[in-house]
Amino acid sequence: MGRRRLAREVALQALYVADVSRTPAEEAFAIVVRLDDGELDAETREFARGLALGTLARVEELDGLIAARAQNWALNRMAAVDRNVIRLAAFELLARPETPIGVIIDEAVEIVRKYSAEEATRFVNGVLDGLKALRAAPSSDAGA
Repeated sequence: MGRRRLAREVALQALYVADVSRTPAEEAFAIVVRLDDGELDAETREFARGLALGTLARVEELDGLIAARAQNWALNRMAAVDRNVIRLAAFELLARPETPIGVIIDEAVEIVRKYSAEEATRFVNGVLDGLKALRAAPSSDAGA
């Protein structure tokens, strides 16, 4: 598994802990990292930390954006794993413009395939397809 995928999975685990147990962001991340079996190098840990803490810092904003695009699905009705994978990908779409949209969506779908039900892949892909428009398009007059 690639280091970025591993970082996203660690971030998801921290988001899940924070979500279901109402644990503060830093503490949730520390709990997950404490369980590391030596697979996380410093760079991967820092990327995971940035994703997890960044997502949790903007969770209300992200939830509003997700709710507007997840037709007929209240966030509290979504499976916790699915909800947090979508939050993580939405954060990455907004805050990590250097990561291609396709990579973010593909990674989210593969992670949800690993941690949730197979049917969730279509749901997550559909919601993220609606969210990809959040990524600001490059300005056509950037050189002017």
